[in-house]
Amino acid sequence: MQVQPYLFFEGRAEEALNFYKKVLGAKNEMVMKYKDMPDPQPGSIPPGGENKVMHMNFEVGDSTIMGSDGHCSGSTKFEGFSLTYNCKDEADAQRVFKALSDGGQVRMPLTKTFFSPAFGMLADKFGLGWMVIVPQAM
Repeated sequence: MQVQPYLFFEGRAEEALNFYKKVLGAKNEMVMKYKDMPDPQPGSIPPGGENKVMHMNFEVGDSTIMGSDGHCSGSTKFEGFSLTYNCKDEADAQRVFKALSDGGQVRMPLTKTFFSPAFGMLADKFGLGWMVIVPQAM
């Protein structure tokens, strides 16, 4: 059994997918646009959203992330959670942290902590929270 996040990018899903491909090496599994929906019911496609993402899923490492453009409101609200990206070493953490925070907001700079040689928190340019960490060697 797996628990997988489903993220609503409110009109920026395709942009987010391309960003995560570039920054994290995400691999696209599937993207379905609203216009490709079989037998759409009235009101099931957001106004002007025919070319927006109805559903997508992509892989980052061994994890699958799903998402959509949702209602295409243009305003995302990722609150109460963050995604964690485990890095292989400090150089990888610095690269990923810098790339994810580009256009976003650093919440805690990448630094050595009592539990990790490199840990930091940020919100990317879509407002999605990330914790970048190098797991402590046991």
